[in-house]
Amino acid sequence: MNGNPLTSKIADPYARALFDFSVEKNIMHQITADFQNLEIFLNETPELVEYLNNPVVKQEAKGEILAKTLKSQINTETFKFLMVLVERDRINLLSTIITSYLELIYQTASIKMIEVSTASAFTNLQKNTLIQKLKELTNAREIRLIITVDPSLIGGFLIKTESKVIDFTVKNQLQKLAKHLDTVLEI
Repeated sequence: MNGNPLTSKIADPYARALFDFSVEKNIMHQITADFQNLEIFLNETPELVEYLNNPVVKQEAKGEILAKTLKSQINTETFKFLMVLVERDRINLLSTIITSYLELIYQTASIKMIEVSTASAFTNLQKNTLIQKLKELTNAREIRLIITVDPSLIGGFLIKTESKVIDFTVKNQLQKLAKHLDTVLEI
């Protein structure tokens, strides 16, 4: 579910190293919680992401801003890892490293990440029903949904897993009907 393959190729070894370290030191739960919270925090503070990604900003300044904003909020080892990224000029890969790390964690814990595009937001009942059905279909212990609302789908929803796409959208049904009518009505 990572975007740029080159970015993933650079970020994945960092995520793997942190994963192995967290398992070895028995701090996987703390680092995972830090990364889940950090992912939310970075999504809510695009200015910080822009600052950290700016190549003109010196490494010392990036380290200082991270120390002021995050040091007291996260595990010491997580913070040291962020400082390593700053020192190696890889802090711009933080979001991709977080995603890769969490994917390793979810894979280890038999948690499936599933993307769902829907025409309108799900109610909690609909979301829970979908999670239960997906657990049965995938034999996963837990399901994490990444939900995107896309009104162009008209109605229904689209499910994307690692290997499958299941399309229950009205848009797809209308496209199939149009193709069928084209073949039937060809003169």
